[in-house]
Amino acid sequence: MNPIQYMTVDQTIGRTPLVRLQRIEEQDNARRGNVLLAKLEGNNPAGSVKDRPALAMIARAEARGDIRPGDTLIEATSGNTGIALAMAAAIRGYRMVLIMPDNLSVERRQSMKAYGAELILVSKAEGMEGARDLADRMQAEGRGRVLDQFANDDNWAAHYESTGPEIWDDTGGRVTHFVSAMGTTGTITGVSRYLKERNPGVVIVGAQPTDGSSIPGIRKWPEAYMPKIYSHALVDRIEEVTQSDAEEMARRLAAEEGIFGGISAAGACCIALRIAREVENATIVFVVCDRGDRYLSTGVFPG
Repeated sequence: MNPIQYMTVDQTIGRTPLVRLQRIEEQDNARRGNVLLAKLEGNNPAGSVKDRPALAMIARAEARGDIRPGDTLIEATSGNTGIALAMAAAIRGYRMVLIMPDNLSVERRQSMKAYGAELILVSKAEGMEGARDLADRMQAEGRGRVLDQFANDDNWAAHYESTGPEIWDDTGGRVTHFVSAMGTTGTITGVSRYLKERNPGVVIVGAQPTDGSSIPGIRKWPEAYMPKIYSHALVDRIEEVTQSDAEEMARRLAAEEGIFGGISAAGACCIALRIAREVENATIVFVVCDRGDRYLSTGVFPG
């Protein structure tokens, strides 16, 4: 009898479902011949799209000899990357130190600590820029190695090698538009590189918050902090979304579609619907970056 080959946790990352919206603006989409598809990245083991680059950044740094099990890794994060890195570090035997602003949801902090990570908080005023600066200072002091999701090519390469091909294959090459929140820009960079190699006509759309809006996972970076992995040439269009619209759409996706996603995912959905009102016979894919239960303490969802 042949032995059973069991999967390990890291082998469950990826191959997430691509599902069609069925109720929100259904009649208008049907009349125009459009299909809106949501890629459910919350189905990854640590609950977000960041599982893909988190494991890739650690595994590839290890393969290059840059790090080895037992080392201390440091990363500034707004939440999802930190949770994913904490999981990947636990799998591969690293000490993980995460730095994040103190105004982000308590569920994120608890998830990081559950995986054994050490958490350092900076103030809301310091924000992600302050978190990134502190990570660099700690590395300069010899307190660990910064993976630097913002400048690490292993970030976008994970999406080039997995997320992009999955979208292409699951749509049978019919994808016409891809919409993604822009945080570290790893997802949009890697997916754009892949899809445009297959069809240069695929329109890549980035979601950013309007001025004054605070949407976890979506950023409008000051130029000095713009992620080094980002290339303007890979994004055809940038659309802004308000915090109130994103939060309302998060509630609608859960109540009307059964898709319990986060606020950045809902922001991307708002923009996907905006595009659908402009085009016909389109296949529009947007990324549901994470799960909505990561935001219950924020009051966005009904109590």
